[in-house]
Amino acid sequence: MSHDIHLHHITRIEGHGNIVLNIREGRIEELRLEIVESPRFFEVMVKGRHITEAPHITSRICGICAISHTSASVKACEAALGITPSETVVLLRKVLLNAETLQSHILHLYLLVAPDFFRVGSVIPLAKTHPDIVKRGLRLKKTANEICRILVGRHVHPIGMTIGGFTKMPTQKDLQEVRKVLEAAIPDMEETVRLFEGLEIPEFNRETRYCSLHDEGEYALYDGTLYSKDTPLTEVTQYREFITEEVIEYSTAKHVRSGDNSIMVGALARLNNNHAHLSPEAKETAARLSLSLPCTNPFMNNAAQVVESVHCIYDSLRLLDLLFENTPLPPSSGTEFKHLSGTEFNSVPPKIIRAGLGVGVVEAPRGTLYHEYGVDERGMIQSVNCIIPTAQNLANIEKDIRAIVPMILGLPKEEIERTLEMLTRAYDPCISCSTHFLEVKFVE
Repeated sequence: MSHDIHLHHITRIEGHGNIVLNIREGRIEELRLEIVESPRFFEVMVKGRHITEAPHITSRICGICAISHTSASVKACEAALGITPSETVVLLRKVLLNAETLQSHILHLYLLVAPDFFRVGSVIPLAKTHPDIVKRGLRLKKTANEICRILVGRHVHPIGMTIGGFTKMPTQKDLQEVRKVLEAAIPDMEETVRLFEGLEIPEFNRETRYCSLHDEGEYALYDGTLYSKDTPLTEVTQYREFITEEVIEYSTAKHVRSGDNSIMVGALARLNNNHAHLSPEAKETAARLSLSLPCTNPFMNNAAQVVESVHCIYDSLRLLDLLFENTPLPPSSGTEFKHLSGTEFNSVPPKIIRAGLGVGVVEAPRGTLYHEYGVDERGMIQSVNCIIPTAQNLANIEKDIRAIVPMILGLPKEEIERTLEMLTRAYDPCISCSTHFLEVKFVE
């Protein structure tokens, strides 16, 4: 059996990618997951700028994961400058990461994945046949965006997050509003679980290396050590020993490996590594979705996203309780840096600028996100390295495609193409964020 499959611009993913697959007499002769998105040049944009500018510039890497990029960036800046944010700031950042994870997962599940299971090409015909489903997805996404608006002004490219704290500290009234928004979303989240309970997930399993942050005390999204079951715990400052980037000639995004293995990051990887720390409601959701952990079926990454969405709602309610009980916020706005300078301001005091190297790592919705900045004594950024989750998954997607093709060769060509698109979509790739230009040196 022979096929020539050239999927030009895979549908319902963010960015531009192609699948090239040539099969001759049942044997794969050629397989490429081509990333053809233009390079973004963000590392070059940040280099040479003052460190206080980095979070605002890098938040523009992605309009979906702007909170994650800002969080990783401010953590890298704080590490370079020797700043330790307060417990209040950390708790608020965790609420924001939960909100972003919820909105990103919901966007993917409802607008990009759901059409596959209803056998339609996009959310547009789905909105005609199942308007209640699409409206529910939009309500939940609005819920998460509203939380970010309340706490940091807006979700897309947040203006309120800064090195050391916030330009305007949220108040107790703000947190009460966040709680109401979260509680109002619970019925829609329950309906989401019920929807995905009834969907049939393709059967396909392949052992791989699952990488994520890990924390012994909680489900790690904001902080922790780098972890996979095959490697010892690694401090984030040693991330270059944990993963390695390599240039692929047919891709504008690098591939990433850990040791000699491709890796998977994202919701399923986090659940495999950290499921013991899920909220009780999320654990119940995993059972309802027949998600037995650890799981080696990449299609179940979508079920894992549902589980994480439930966790993010209930974990945020827990974090709000901690904020109210242990670290009460002022009734009116202030800044975390007020005690350092004696006045309110939106940037770092000049007296704490120093030379240093800082690494900031968080779990973005699609997986582990790395920012590293080296700064001089004036606070000017001299070196930059950003590693995006989707780039870490690309080599693994290729290996999954190579493994699943022999299992589906008997299907019609259209079904083979549909299965390969579904498999790629299951990873929730954000190709635009992952594209990464390499330095070219010309030898005279």
